[in-house]
Amino acid sequence: MTASGTEAQTRSEALRPHAEHAFAGELKALAAADDRPRPERWRLSPWAVATYLLGGTLPDGTVITPKYVGPRRVVEVAVTTLATDRALLLLGVPGTAKTWVSEHLAAAVSGDSTLLVQGTAGTPEEAIRYGWDYARLLAHGPSREALVPGPVMRAMAQGLTARVEELTRIPADVQDTLITILSEKTLPIPELGEEVQAVRGFNLIATANDRDRGVNDLSSALRRRFNTVVLPLPATPEDEVDIVSRRVDQIGRSLDLPSVPDGTDEIRRVVTVFRELRDGVTTDGRTKLKSPSGTLSTAEAISVVTGGLALAAHFGDGVLRAGDVAAGILGAVVRDPAADRLIWQEYLETVVRERDGWKDFYRACREVSA
Repeated sequence: MTASGTEAQTRSEALRPHAEHAFAGELKALAAADDRPRPERWRLSPWAVATYLLGGTLPDGTVITPKYVGPRRVVEVAVTTLATDRALLLLGVPGTAKTWVSEHLAAAVSGDSTLLVQGTAGTPEEAIRYGWDYARLLAHGPSREALVPGPVMRAMAQGLTARVEELTRIPADVQDTLITILSEKTLPIPELGEEVQAVRGFNLIATANDRDRGVNDLSSALRRRFNTVVLPLPATPEDEVDIVSRRVDQIGRSLDLPSVPDGTDEIRRVVTVFRELRDGVTTDGRTKLKSPSGTLSTAEAISVVTGGLALAAHFGDGVLRAGDVAAGILGAVVRDPAADRLIWQEYLETVVRERDGWKDFYRACREVSA
């Protein structure tokens, strides 16, 4: 088998293929149908990038599946930002698809979503700038051969899109490494007396949220270098059910799990529970509720349903039922054992118990909560 054949086989067996591989057919069809102007080094025009994210049908009948369900204008502003010299900051509460959107934007714009810096409390400055091959450094001193470029540096040199995930988890002094890169489009290498200048096509997408613990606020100097786009929570229950159904189906296929019909009762129940507890009021607006300490995001709903589907596949008959998602919901809701458990019990007794058609769900949740 050739090297390219081995690489293709590895991609096909990947648990979670990169966006540019998972949706290669759609990207190829869009590129073939795209006759609009493209910024330099972009694989697609801004219109085609937005179509890739939001979905649509091409003139040849090719269906582009939606990658993001939300306001069209949000996507259009994000794509337009990348076509300028301003970096893009995707801001939102946990679970609003910031990482998902940033990956697909990079895949559609540059054909490569892997130029990634993952932000953590321990992310060093070298992860954003560059590091060194210490064997060569000790043997021959600083040189281009000893320098190990980071993802941002590679993106600058090749005119591609770099990504920085969880920017606000990175220490403030390391965050500010980006200021010169974003304002001057230059990365100095003082050890060599050189610099790397960004070529046309380079830009950067960062994601951040300000709700989790351990967040480091961005300096005003750095925030000014970004155009901030806020990704909202799904506007309606139907939108959230659609998002959860699509992602569970994609994840389930990669794990060889049974398919779940769109709009299945259990997905609707999980989404309803999460939205009501998150909003602090029942769907009909009649009963006010206490909200638990967790975020109860769409991403957590996807995790609960996927876990329930795995339970149904391996320890049931393959049909997703209330008992399969009950334990996952309990784990998502009860983060603080003292306060959250009381909130959950009150919700079960005052809302779920009295809801028509939810008796099986109530019993399943009572069993795992006991």
